[in-house]
Amino acid sequence: MAQQGAGKVAVVGAGLMGSGIAQVAATGGWNVVVRDVTQEALDRGLGGIKASLDKFVSKDKLTAEEADAALGRITTTTDLDAVADADLVVEAVFERIELKHEVFKELDRLAKDDAVLATNTSALPITKIAAVTQRPESVVGTHFFSPVPMMALCELVRGHRTSDETLARAKSFAEDAGKTCIVVTRDVAGFVTTRLISALVVEAVKLYESGVASAEDIDIACKLGFGHAMGPLATTDLTGVDVLKHATENIWNETADPKFFPPELLARMVDAGALGRKSGHGFYDYGK
Repeated sequence: MAQQGAGKVAVVGAGLMGSGIAQVAATGGWNVVVRDVTQEALDRGLGGIKASLDKFVSKDKLTAEEADAALGRITTTTDLDAVADADLVVEAVFERIELKHEVFKELDRLAKDDAVLATNTSALPITKIAAVTQRPESVVGTHFFSPVPMMALCELVRGHRTSDETLARAKSFAEDAGKTCIVVTRDVAGFVTTRLISALVVEAVKLYESGVASAEDIDIACKLGFGHAMGPLATTDLTGVDVLKHATENIWNETADPKFFPPELLARMVDAGALGRKSGHGFYDYGK
C-alpha cells in the first residue's frame, strides 16, 4: 500500500463510481479532491464514503484509525480549478461522449502539463475522448468496477496515442488503490470486460423477454453452469439498467455488430424508471 503523500488525485464526479474511486485512492495513501457541480452531490458522495469505510471497520478489514486517516485525505469542492495541482485526474461522469468531451476540454485547459488525465469509462473509445485535448498521449482509460471498494479489477485502456509513461503511472495509481490491472492494448469499443458482459446481457434479456425462462433461472444457469458469482440480469440490476443500455448502444454504434444491439425491453425499463437496485426495481424487486 502506498504511503500518505504518494501524490494528489482529483476525481471529477461524486456519484457512486467517483466516490468509490476517491475512497480506494485515499485508502491507498493518495490525497484526494472530489469535484462535483453541487454541494448536495458532494455531501451525498462523502456520506457514502464514510458509510462504506465504517462497514470495512465493522468487518475488521480496516482499523478505525485507517478509516479516519483515509477520510481525512479527502476534500470536496464545486470548483473545477481544483484539478490544477493534481498529479492524476480521474473523470467519472456519466457515459455520454458529449459530456466527457466537455469535461476533458476543461481538464486540458486546467490540469498541469505533466498530469495524467484518466477517464472511467466502460465502453467509450479512449482515443475519441482524448481527441478534444492537446495532449492525447496523457489520456488513459481507468475502468473501475462497481462497487469500487469491493471489486478487485481495474481495466487499463490504451488510446491510440497513450504514452508508455501515462499507462505506467495509471497502473501504479490503480495498484496503490488495491486493484489488479489488466491492460487493453487496442482501443476497441467496450474493451474486454464490457464487451463480454454486454454480449451476455443482451442474450439473457432476449431469453427473458421472449419468455424462454425466468430472470431467476437465467441467472441460476450462469451461476451454477458457468461458475459466475452473479447472473447477468442481477449484474444489470446492480450496475444499472440504464448504464448497461448505454454501454451496449455505444458498442453497437461503433461496431454495428447485431449481438450488441440492446433489446427493446431495456429501453422500456429505462423509460419506466426500472433501473435496478438504485430505483428499487429492475429484473428483480428490492423493496424500496
